[in-house]
Amino acid sequence: MPELPEVETVKNALSPHLDGRFFERIETHIGQLRYSLAPLYDKELRNEKIADVRRRGRYIIIELDNLKAFIIHLGMSGSIRIVEAAAERKKHEHVIWHMNGGMTMRFDCPRRFGFVKVCKLKAAGADPQELSHLGVEPLEPDFDAVYLYEASRKRTGSIKNFIMNNSIVVGVGNIYATEALFAAGIKPMRTAASLTRAECESLTKAVKAVLKRSIEVGGTTIADYKSVDGSEGKFVHELQVYGKKGQSCPVCNTEIEMTRLGGRSSCYCPKCQK
Repeated sequence: MPELPEVETVKNALSPHLDGRFFERIETHIGQLRYSLAPLYDKELRNEKIADVRRRGRYIIIELDNLKAFIIHLGMSGSIRIVEAAAERKKHEHVIWHMNGGMTMRFDCPRRFGFVKVCKLKAAGADPQELSHLGVEPLEPDFDAVYLYEASRKRTGSIKNFIMNNSIVVGVGNIYATEALFAAGIKPMRTAASLTRAECESLTKAVKAVLKRSIEVGGTTIADYKSVDGSEGKFVHELQVYGKKGQSCPVCNTEIEMTRLGGRSSCYCPKCQK
């Protein structure tokens, strides 16, 4: 599933194509993805200038001048591309937005776990009510050692699952939680409440550094993820421990081990991580 860096990469790639444009019509080729696509036929979505394209967690928000907005979630394997209206439709391009100027934005969602929702914002730049459950953004100043330390007190679950909880901090999935914990020297199975203030400082810095670096190189492509132009994320070549069970730790050469937390595999170095 695309995590924060992948969604940020897609958002950044979309923005210049959508800036100042409007959608003349919206075409669907399926009744629903995760949710019904019927709301996309709302007339108020047509011929309204696109005011902003932004990300909140793993969601892309496309805001219109009339405060209507699209919320797009890529699901497990969804992708978006910008092509001319005459381009042949791919099999799983279930939603096509036709823009002025002859270009289209197309949402390809083979497994149908993604979605497109329509919402009404309370004010320009506001978060949709539908996303009010989300926690802090990890790249914003609010996500710091003080926040992580205070939020994790009395939490008996693992620190890895804790930082993957979107009501605590958004967009940190299995890949980046694994890599950040390695960078911070913290075992993924440690209870969240066991972290010291110093460890919370190390972990918040590691999360930010790992996410920023992945954004710089276009995210991580493990299987399906591609950006708007079809390019793959290159952070896969910089992974230190994720998916490397049985290989040597890049720091100490100890064999990387794997455990399962919350149904997900978690690789770590038993020597470097305490």
